[in-house]
Amino acid sequence: MTDPGSPGGPIAEAVAGAERLLSRRAGASVRLADPEDLGGSGHSVVARARMAQNPFSSRRSVVVKQYLGDLEPFDPFRYEVASCQLFTALPADVRPSPMIIAHDPAQRLLVLEDLGRSSTLADKLFGPDRVTAQRGLLSWARALGRMQASTAGREDDFGALLRRLGEKVRRDPISDEARAALAGLPEMLLEVLGVELPPSAELEARATARLLGGTRFRAFSPADTCPDNNLVTSLGVRFVDFEWGCFRDVVLDAAYFRVPFPACPTSFALPPGMAAEMQAAWRTEVAQVWPELDDSELLESRLTDGHVLWVWWCTFTLLPRLLERDGPIGRDTGRSPRISSALRHYWRGLGAAAAVTDRPATAELAERVASALDERYPDAAPDLPVFPAFRTAV
Repeated sequence: MTDPGSPGGPIAEAVAGAERLLSRRAGASVRLADPEDLGGSGHSVVARARMAQNPFSSRRSVVVKQYLGDLEPFDPFRYEVASCQLFTALPADVRPSPMIIAHDPAQRLLVLEDLGRSSTLADKLFGPDRVTAQRGLLSWARALGRMQASTAGREDDFGALLRRLGEKVRRDPISDEARAALAGLPEMLLEVLGVELPPSAELEARATARLLGGTRFRAFSPADTCPDNNLVTSLGVRFVDFEWGCFRDVVLDAAYFRVPFPACPTSFALPPGMAAEMQAAWRTEVAQVWPELDDSELLESRLTDGHVLWVWWCTFTLLPRLLERDGPIGRDTGRSPRISSALRHYWRGLGAAAAVTDRPATAELAERVASALDERYPDAAPDLPVFPAFRTAV
């Protein structure tokens, strides 16, 4: 297997392509040096490179991202570019992401602003300092609200940017999966756990599909705001990785506070009161654009709708894996909880939320599912552990 950073490897090729792109733009030779592998994914490489020669810029370094292979009919490169272009057009004080410097569709390559050697939110949550982790979560919640507020009403702009790149506007990638979960989970719960839905539970769940349509609370979403996709910088949290970027109802992302981080590999619990603090920080930002969301009753109802959707979707996605093995959600066993423990936590949290929003059937279903998981997996921890940063004594 070729080392990504070796001569002729994917990183070296991406950096060479970035040199050619920047040289064309500058009309003079631009040279990049000392590439550093930043991870990427299975279908992309990401590297930081030093600006060794650049006659027209004072930048010391850039980040290069190149998509690999044939990913038709869906090409995440186009969504990444359109998202970064949308954000680059925003004022610097509300820009939620690195600024895009250049892109090349032929190479499927982007050159981005380097935000520096920042830790991710996941690093903070798995670090030794609970205060730093708490600040990171609150900064993430504020940044999420600020991103949503600053992109409200810009859906047509995003569509125009996508069309310029040859891409049709796409719905939220989770939409079809969520609808499939609403339709298929009742039968799955019965077959796998022997849980039968109480009367009206399915109706209460299906009513939440309203969030998947054209609501009046729409804004940009990365559609994947797991902790490892957020950089904690000196200027606050900045979001990265927009290959699933879309516009959708803002509470679908805000409901991440409640689950938390649904089906992310790093889906541990938050300490008591943390979700409420995050919600308050987020609400302060979005209420400036949508004053209706400052109505506690309305907000609680919509957040619970989002909570229901995510728990149904997570269960529909993860429950079949339990038939094979009750292992960790993600590949890194040190940073990922057991599936049965995570699902039980999701349902118990949903039951508590349903009880205070007058959804008795959902509350009863949550109790049935949690009890079935207790019975089926008695060796699992009774409670989902909090993130490691919060396990230390105060």
